[in-house]
Amino acid sequence: MTSALSPSPSKTTCNACAKSSDTGKEIQPFGVLVGKKLQKRVNSPLTAFASYWKTESTPSNNNEHEIPVDVLRKISVSRKESGTHVDTVVTTIDGQRYDTKELDNDPDFSETAEWAFPIFQISRKYPKTILSRLTYNIFQQSELFRIFKVSPIKFFNFFHALEKGYWEIPYHNRIHAADVLHGCYYLSVHPVRPQFGVVKSPDSLLPAPLPVAASVMSQMSTLELMALFTAAAMHDYDHPGRTNAFLVTVEDKKAILYNDRSVLENHHAAESWKLLCRPENHFIENLDPAEMKRFRYLVLEYILATDLKQHFEIIMTFNDRLSDMDLQVESDRLLVGKLLIKMADINSPTKPYGLHRQWTDRICEEFYEQGDDEKKRGLAITPYMDRGDAQVAKLQDSFIAHVVSPLAQAMHESGLLPILPGLETSELMINMQHNHRKWKEEIEIETASYDSTTCNGGNVNGVIEEESASTSDSPDPQRDSPSLDSELSQVPFTICCSIAEEEYV
Repeated sequence: MTSALSPSPSKTTCNACAKSSDTGKEIQPFGVLVGKKLQKRVNSPLTAFASYWKTESTPSNNNEHEIPVDVLRKISVSRKESGTHVDTVVTTIDGQRYDTKELDNDPDFSETAEWAFPIFQISRKYPKTILSRLTYNIFQQSELFRIFKVSPIKFFNFFHALEKGYWEIPYHNRIHAADVLHGCYYLSVHPVRPQFGVVKSPDSLLPAPLPVAASVMSQMSTLELMALFTAAAMHDYDHPGRTNAFLVTVEDKKAILYNDRSVLENHHAAESWKLLCRPENHFIENLDPAEMKRFRYLVLEYILATDLKQHFEIIMTFNDRLSDMDLQVESDRLLVGKLLIKMADINSPTKPYGLHRQWTDRICEEFYEQGDDEKKRGLAITPYMDRGDAQVAKLQDSFIAHVVSPLAQAMHESGLLPILPGLETSELMINMQHNHRKWKEEIEIETASYDSTTCNGGNVNGVIEEESASTSDSPDPQRDSPSLDSELSQVPFTICCSIAEEEYV
């Protein structure tokens, strides 16, 4: 695939961005100066880079070809503002080096289209650049560099600054952001057979024809696709490892700023957009005003959709709209995009058990850190966040049954989950059912062990009855994962929202 490696001409950033630091005095590119001075030296390798910024000045023994000090000073200032790009090598403003030729042929990213993508293995190899590298790979696969004439310098400036803004915490870090981006790519790149918009003659006894298989990516505009991938990378930027409910309770400044509503999601969207609008990071500079406005709208909608308080509302809106859904309609494509990023955001139980278990350990540790903080502040410890009373199996059983399953079922029944050749159903559903079954088995073992201790006189301080009563609200470990309709009818909507907000981030 052809890589768009030539820097794009600079445009004015969006109105929401800070004003450009342009002094108004034209600075002639270093490559042009070198090209003029060496125009007679055709065989010089420097002439090949006449349209790029050079990484370092090349000393010359001939005074005739020395570059004036004031020009070098201007070059240094420009390099400090925007990074460098020579041949296939891009160096960001903070000195991080990327070789696009190496990235295009990196075998570590050969499995990007696979659901079992080894995210942790790759993150160990690229601990500081996992998100920017994966984003580059996906943008290249989707031809977004070519279509939107994206500047590689500004692209890497932004996505590397973005990944640096993720905290070094167990779960909501740059690895999670990369995982969500990967989930969006997988769900959009593979063919699906949507079960909506299928017309059947009322006089026909024959079943409706099988929908034509096509990827969601092929149904979305390239602008919508770039917005979805960008939002996935941005969606948890500057996450502090605490829930919305915690921030509201402690009257955190972010909760005050956003009036206790979708506190973290608003923060992620606002701060990452500010980062994008810096002139050196503004890789969307070639969008026209209408595209810029639409791109911003889509990115914000996708990020805000990851708030679990909107979880069931979005599912029910989709379910109600299903019979009339048409992917030629912008609003319907937006709704499908929200489902994709939501599924990618909570995809852990739908991954192979090894990956799911690692994500589970990470979210539990982050929960325990919040529990420690709550204990230190004299607050009641949020359920499942007390490291002294770990209930990992019950947490995952509840999360899968109440949150993941309704969304996965809605997407599966509507034909939005890819079914790969050789499989009868989506691998996401297969993995989710397997993982849910394992957690239920673990609960049964824990329950049997607890009952055995009780029968043997294991009454500790006479609080067994009280403890049993306190856990009576936990999901029935014998109950199968319900379908979307039965889930929403059996579990009150307000209870589901409360579970989502209080127990999951």
